[in-house]
Amino acid sequence: MNEAIFKSIIIAAALIFTLLFCIWIIPPLIADPDIIGAFAAGFVNPYSSGYSADVLACWIILVAWIAYEARAEDIRHGWICALLGIIPGVAVGFALYLLLRMKQLRERAVQNEA
Repeated sequence: MNEAIFKSIIIAAALIFTLLFCIWIIPPLIADPDIIGAFAAGFVNPYSSGYSADVLACWIILVAWIAYEARAEDIRHGWICALLGIIPGVAVGFALYLLLRMKQLRERAVQNEA
């Protein structure tokens, strides 16, 4: 897979997720703006609890990776991706971090060649 296809796939996945998130979450949140209750609704049965726990674990792993690479690789602005991992979701924060990381590493490689 080349880089253009990779970028297209992760951008499309993030955009589709964001659209679905807005369709599914915003109307009920407007009707009942209880954010704590909305978060807790992700744990209403064993299946949704499993998926919700997976999402939370993925967000924690993403935040750890962002914090690590901020120091080890000097990747800047990753904290924005961590925030986007909360709302709208990990899919968006992770996709943005991959794009941000690729761009900064490529720029650094070009500078090192010059």
